[in-house]
Amino acid sequence: MEEKIKIPHPLVAIIPVAVLIAFLSVVITLFGSDSLSGGSQVALLMGMAVCVCISMGVYRVSWHRFETQIKKTLGEVSITLLILLCVGMLSGSWMISGVVPTLIYYGVQVMSPQFFLVSTCIICALVSLLSGSSWTTIATIGVALLGIGHALGVSEPWTAGAIISGAYFGDKMSPLSDTTILASSSTGTDLFTHIRYMMLTTVPTFLITTVIFLVAGLGYGDGAQLEVGEYTEGLERTFHISLWTLLVPLFTGVLIARRVPSLIVLFLSSVVAGVVALLFQPHILTEIGGGLVRGLAITYYGATAVDTGNASLNELVSTGGMAGMLNTIWLILCAMCFGASMVASGMIESLTRVIVRWVRSRATLVGSTVGTGIFLNITTGDQFISIVLNADIFKQAYRQQGYESCLLSRSCEDSATVTSVLIPWNTCGMTQSTVLGVPTLTYLPYCFFNLLSPLMSIFIAVIGWKIRKKQVV
Repeated sequence: MEEKIKIPHPLVAIIPVAVLIAFLSVVITLFGSDSLSGGSQVALLMGMAVCVCISMGVYRVSWHRFETQIKKTLGEVSITLLILLCVGMLSGSWMISGVVPTLIYYGVQVMSPQFFLVSTCIICALVSLLSGSSWTTIATIGVALLGIGHALGVSEPWTAGAIISGAYFGDKMSPLSDTTILASSSTGTDLFTHIRYMMLTTVPTFLITTVIFLVAGLGYGDGAQLEVGEYTEGLERTFHISLWTLLVPLFTGVLIARRVPSLIVLFLSSVVAGVVALLFQPHILTEIGGGLVRGLAITYYGATAVDTGNASLNELVSTGGMAGMLNTIWLILCAMCFGASMVASGMIESLTRVIVRWVRSRATLVGSTVGTGIFLNITTGDQFISIVLNADIFKQAYRQQGYESCLLSRSCEDSATVTSVLIPWNTCGMTQSTVLGVPTLTYLPYCFFNLLSPLMSIFIAVIGWKIRKKQVV
């Protein structure tokens, strides 16, 4: 039988959040971009400790309740952790096998600096739409595009913003996306009704985003041609550049088209890339590990560094393997523990009840849903938990006011799905900053699609464009 607890007062419930924000502010000030190496984890555990102490000391919540919720929450993200390890394998194997170097080699010669940002956004949107996964898109074509942008002289934060904006548009709109399916199922909305209704806010936001990247890209001239030449020479001198290596992304695309689960796609793609590395880059594997098998193993699990004769290019082709993901995994575990403690203590429920009380109109209803989705991303550290909790909190309110469930499902996606990547300690923010090598707070101002989506959702609610209301029974 589930333990009955007293829901804390909102002023009490906000204390762990305030403590977390205070600790994170200190950590970021002291450690900067190194804050994810341990400081942020400590801050999350401190926030959790405050939550547990208040709950057990004042409200007599048992430790067993916390343990149960932590086990449940960590169980829900276990596949995510395995995906992260496979992303580490994939990033190392795609680089050392020559897949990413080949894409960069030909990409810098084909793409124009002026149209690079808008092209990057559209390419990532299409790949993510077909794959249903922003994570897979960013870890594969996103990494290659970041390298191309670097060679073309395009700012890394701008490139990362274009990659993430495109990837999250596709993730949000794809019928294969887990967040899209989760948002529709959590609210009792037909999947394709949900997608069609999202188009009313998502398509205008994406069009505005592409215009911003198009205008921003026009500011880049052709002055990067010398650096492009240095990059292509360095890549050609170091790697065996061959179109045969592109069989790996082709194979990956086939798996995605056949709707193979992301974890399996990433693993099999890494294995095939390893075979390609043995065939085309044996000299690099020998350089890394002193032998082919040892070099391949290190490529999968450890840090690799290849000397191309160009310091900037050396940094670009270096990888961290599975070990490079361990800080991210550590941070996810701590974030999940904090989120679980906030749920178990009833503090999340207390804070969200305050928000629900403000609902008086269509605009405040959608605005509250969007704000709660962002708030839950901050406090729980995971977009999946945020979507489910947001749907549960507002389901009755939407029903009572006579709005169809697709308005709730769209509001959840316009907030919880797209803003998760903007929060440094959220699973998405941690993962993408690690994969791209660009800190979350550095790329945040350039993720225009993710920043504009919540605002567009509220704006559409204010003007009432095609917001359907049904007869309350």
